[in-house]
Amino acid sequence: MSTDVGRRPHPSGGAAEGSDPVPAPRAVAAPRWAVVPVVANLVAQVGIVVTGGAVRLTGSGLGCPTWPQCTEGSYTPVYSPEMGLHDDIEFGNRLLTFAVALASLAALAAVARLVVTGRREANLLPWAVAPLVGVVLQAVIGGITVHLSLHPVTVATHFLVSMALVAVSTVLLVRVRERADGPAGLVVATAPRRVAQACGVLLGAVLVLGTLVTGAGPHSGDAEQPARLGFDTAVVSRVHADAVVLLVVALLVLLVAQHRTGAPARAQRRAVTLLAVVLAQGVVGWVQYATDLPVLLVALHMLGAGLLVIATTVLLMSQRRRSPLPLPPAPRSPVEHSPQQA
Repeated sequence: MSTDVGRRPHPSGGAAEGSDPVPAPRAVAAPRWAVVPVVANLVAQVGIVVTGGAVRLTGSGLGCPTWPQCTEGSYTPVYSPEMGLHDDIEFGNRLLTFAVALASLAALAAVARLVVTGRREANLLPWAVAPLVGVVLQAVIGGITVHLSLHPVTVATHFLVSMALVAVSTVLLVRVRERADGPAGLVVATAPRRVAQACGVLLGAVLVLGTLVTGAGPHSGDAEQPARLGFDTAVVSRVHADAVVLLVVALLVLLVAQHRTGAPARAQRRAVTLLAVVLAQGVVGWVQYATDLPVLLVALHMLGAGLLVIATTVLLMSQRRRSPLPLPPAPRSPVEHSPQQA
């Protein structure tokens, strides 16, 4: 009696006689030396958002009134009693940009090594290049923002690009940590997958509306001549809060849809995590509004925005799973055939 174990599948569904054994799947966890710099890149992308918020919240946005120099004729702060610590705070944030660039460069080097050694596919490289390119883009946007005296539109653009970089860095981390890097297959039914995508769109709306609230609020980044959007703060805050409520409702619908369609436990956990982050962020937002926007709560709210983007990206990534890549077949040993004797 023959067996199909270890044989390559035949196109008809069975096993071809005399075929080679099916190679073992390649499901290799990324080594620590690769994961650490990718995590550091993500932490740096979130951290620069918080430190940038500290610059704005302390009114130090024009502590260095020009760019790329800090003051005319000097790349470093020049002490003046009028500036106080504002120039040091702004200059410190500019220096942190180099730290973020180094973190993204280290992540790129780690991913490139993974690709060269065959642990990950080459299509992962663009995700590793994007954070480094984004840091350069952010430096340019930051310079434009300074030259436009911290106009709320450029400040909002600066923040939203940072959120996009956090999302890209999260995708990169998830891909690096996956134990397989073959073709991606969907593991969640259509209905919950569509609702999860709607949650991603709603988060985008929440972030944009949040920048409008910031642009109309008191923390302009410049204590002397604040430039603000001409919106009613109460109105845009209410619209922003309504968008958050819609996101909460969508997440509840997602949890029900996942349960009814038997979604993987991992995807359900990701949805619960995102719901918890949204609720926590909503509480912080409500308290900061009710207490007249204290600086520490606003900074915590900005950190929460980064965590929201991470949780949403991880949720969307949990809708699919990558299949292991087959290992290349081992070379055959030459077989000596003796001539047939008549």
